[in-house]
Amino acid sequence: MTPTLQRRGVLRAGAAALAGLTFRAQAQSAWPAKPVTLIVPFPAGGGTDAFARPLSAQFSKQTGKTLVIDNRGGAGGTLGASIAAKAQPDGYTLFMGAVHHAIAPSIYPRLDYDIEKDFVPLALLANVPQVLVVNPKNVPGNFAEFLAKVRANPGKLNYGSAGGGTSHHLAGELFKLQTKTFITHIPYRGAGPALQDLMAGNVDMMFDGLGSSANHIKGGRIKALMVSGAKRNAAFPDVPCAAELGLPDYTVTTWYGLWAPKGTPADVQARIVDEVHRLGPAEELKQAWANNGAEFPNLTPVQFGAFVNAEIKRWAAVVKASGAKLD
Repeated sequence: MTPTLQRRGVLRAGAAALAGLTFRAQAQSAWPAKPVTLIVPFPAGGGTDAFARPLSAQFSKQTGKTLVIDNRGGAGGTLGASIAAKAQPDGYTLFMGAVHHAIAPSIYPRLDYDIEKDFVPLALLANVPQVLVVNPKNVPGNFAEFLAKVRANPGKLNYGSAGGGTSHHLAGELFKLQTKTFITHIPYRGAGPALQDLMAGNVDMMFDGLGSSANHIKGGRIKALMVSGAKRNAAFPDVPCAAELGLPDYTVTTWYGLWAPKGTPADVQARIVDEVHRLGPAEELKQAWANNGAEFPNLTPVQFGAFVNAEIKRWAAVVKASGAKLD
């Protein structure tokens, strides 16, 4: 090949590479140029869904593109996480996980993904206290009467959860540890199915996030006996907090966050974060969060990543102390 032909070949290759880079840059800067899929790792009707649905509606209104909710329940939220971890890292598949995904590494012996290594943290979307809710027909009375009944009937009362290794499960185990009681754990494939059985009277109680319980409490279908932490929740001011009831160390919150698969281009990540922070002040979203007793935390991706790391360590200690196992 002559030097002239070689130079032409190099120029053509360079032009093709430049065209490819330009195309990718344009595609990334135009995000979202098509509908975005949000994998929610629990069935419809649970706490994650309670925040994903209004988020989806506002996202579509704000960007003109649909945010498609893809419910992939199972295995305490780890099945959906596994699917999301293997998705194309182009910004068009996102993952809405929760506190359950900080618990999973300590209670699931073999996960085929790593929440810290296979995802990039984008935003902490909501933070709500855990609430002890009961079926009032199965468990009448106030918290003191409830606790007396539990202590008098070890193992005879049960609590539903969104699955083994979820915050519902660990909140129940922590409650048993701190009150020295025994309540039988009944795992479900999500908070929605567990709540349906609670309202039907098939289980006695749940340690649920306010996001999924709020409407049912307001509708009188279930009764809240306690919110976790040291203060009452503004959305439910008549429900006593754990500290008031003699459990000063019972602090459990259910939080929900947004991740993208590892390898998602940095500029696309930045666009997603920017859109999320633009969503927060929207009146419709503020109202939805307030109705569920939630806050919209303002953390950077780096701060959110550090928060998740701290939560993994915290829940590992709870798992060890309580001896919690998968049922």
